[in-house]
Amino acid sequence: MQPVLTVGLDGSPESLAAARWAADEAEKRKLTLRLLHAWPMLAPEPSRVAEVDQNYWAKRLVHTAQAELQTRHPDLPISGSLVAEDAENALVQAASESEALVLGSRGLESVASYFLGDISMPVVARARRPVVLVRADTGEEGPVPAPASRVVVALKLRDSSESLLDFAFHTAAARDVPLLAVHGRSVPLHARVPWGVDHDVTEEMRRDAQKHLSKALRPWREKYPQVEVADSIRFASPAKAVVQAAEGAVLLVVGRREHRPGLAPHLGPVAQAAIHHGPCPVAVVPHD
Repeated sequence: MQPVLTVGLDGSPESLAAARWAADEAEKRKLTLRLLHAWPMLAPEPSRVAEVDQNYWAKRLVHTAQAELQTRHPDLPISGSLVAEDAENALVQAASESEALVLGSRGLESVASYFLGDISMPVVARARRPVVLVRADTGEEGPVPAPASRVVVALKLRDSSESLLDFAFHTAAARDVPLLAVHGRSVPLHARVPWGVDHDVTEEMRRDAQKHLSKALRPWREKYPQVEVADSIRFASPAKAVVQAAEGAVLLVVGRREHRPGLAPHLGPVAQAAIHHGPCPVAVVPHD
């Protein structure tokens, strides 16, 4: 099967922004772009020419997006598909068949958006492959491509980071931008003193974190020698450190621990903060 990057379409400004971002990414990664619209009420195809096509508007949604993207990326292979299935399940299945799934995201502009039917969060929590969330631009002409800056990846150091680093380095190489690996660590209570923090304690913490960070990055620096790599250890909550580091980035990559059987899928605080407050597209990558 040809490797694909799938984007979920629902006609919203967010999903169209996601489609434009996905087309740019698919072209850089040399992937086929798949436009997917899922709706359980899709009707069977008309059996006679004279019959009304009840799927006209669904087809038009996909065809219009495909035409726009093909104009912008004439050499990019693009396919469109309609799926008569619940959107959440269809997108989770599509993610398993793709290099990544790209969805529109409303961030936290409206706290009610998730509760009023935004399916991005449940899909992110269930998908077995990376999911990229893209917000709509406020401009009338659609999203303005971000200037090339860097890819930021958030690392915990104590967990497996192979899948996160694989996705982050691959993206940085495809876009020809630097990569910044960020590790945030809260200052423990015993390091706090009346005049601030005990620098001996924080310096020991920094050395320990730097040792693990350098070890995690070493094989990926060797695999992607063309990628300029920097690292940053920040004494702040991991969520705050990651969101601040992502300012001006082309992509923020965070991890999500795959849920164990019998437990409801969920997102950790760093992924939650990145999705709701991140200033750029956010890739959530599942890991062991």
